[in-house]
Amino acid sequence: MTTTQDAARALFTDLTGRAPEGVWSAPGRVNLIGEHTDYNDGFVLPFAIPHRTVAAVGTRDDRRIRVASTFADEPVEVSLDDLDELFPTPTGTAPRVPEWAAYPLGVAWALRQAEGVSASAATGTGLDIAIASDVPVGAGLSSSAAIEGATASALNELWDAGLDRTALARVGRKAENEAVGAPTGIMDQMASMLGEPDAAIFLDCRSLDANLVQVGIAEAGLAILVMDTRVKHAHSTGGYGERRAACERGAAIMGAESLRDVSVADLPRAEQLMDDVTFRRVRHVVTENQRVLDTVTVLREQGARAIGDLLVASHASMRDDFEISVPELDTAVETALSAGAIGARMTGGGFGGAAIALIEQDSVQRVTDAVTAAFAASGFAAPVIFTVTPSAGAHRDA
Repeated sequence: MTTTQDAARALFTDLTGRAPEGVWSAPGRVNLIGEHTDYNDGFVLPFAIPHRTVAAVGTRDDRRIRVASTFADEPVEVSLDDLDELFPTPTGTAPRVPEWAAYPLGVAWALRQAEGVSASAATGTGLDIAIASDVPVGAGLSSSAAIEGATASALNELWDAGLDRTALARVGRKAENEAVGAPTGIMDQMASMLGEPDAAIFLDCRSLDANLVQVGIAEAGLAILVMDTRVKHAHSTGGYGERRAACERGAAIMGAESLRDVSVADLPRAEQLMDDVTFRRVRHVVTENQRVLDTVTVLREQGARAIGDLLVASHASMRDDFEISVPELDTAVETALSAGAIGARMTGGGFGGAAIALIEQDSVQRVTDAVTAAFAASGFAAPVIFTVTPSAGAHRDA
């Protein structure tokens, strides 16, 4: 069976006629809880998943950078000296290169500008980059951060940039925000860079302090089921940006630097000051931050079996207050719970993508069958359903 690494190597050889100098990979992620809190300086609890993006990379003797992907027909090639003209992408416009190529090229652009980067990286040398991935695209599992993490890890080594994992996560966020034009936070990049087996990453998105929290899923006889609705979303489209603007508006009304500084106790005053939509957006973020803190406490003190109600409450908040769910996500969550899941919620930015369910290990097939049947009965396209385990972050494979 051809692996993702094999596919990236083969593409590199087809592109260049030689073997790559190295192969790097980075995972997608599932966010256990903490949605749309990251760009509000809040708390999140993601973990890396086994699905990975692989970058086979080699240097060139000129100042050209060429990127190719198994999911694009043609490679894209530009001069390193032109990156500053290509990026940043003007607000409200599409990147000046195909969007898939804006991720790795944006990483090259952002890495050269990173604080503390070496002189050799700031200058850079030409590169060929071949990308393959088994992270589902548009499923809310952060396929974009996986591309960024694999590319950043490769360039950090080949350009001898000298950046640590947190700095590389910042590079990925800058690429996504400014090269692609997607107004995301830094959770995805941090999860992809810092993931560890059997652990979630408790991340303070203001300080970027990250602590591993053991989740003990398998030890508790549980499994995490991903239910990909196959409803595609795109962070660079309007719904995500509108939610972010509402959060910024709410923070300003409260006189706060960000919604991180607004507590649950402040919500009655917020409701008096805000229109209904802004208030509900604020209420989601404020209560979601608290749910992350509560989930970390419960995991540490009681274990994974005790977090189900927090997951369910998170989904209700995203559905009703933040209004980022869709019928397919609601069907997946409600059906999984009816079939015996301990907890379930949509995960990711919303407007499509995937939901997760925390279930007994021996109920994987039963819940899968129930969700598949519910989608068929509703006239939805068949979901793609699989289990994930907390896994390792970005690294060099070969």
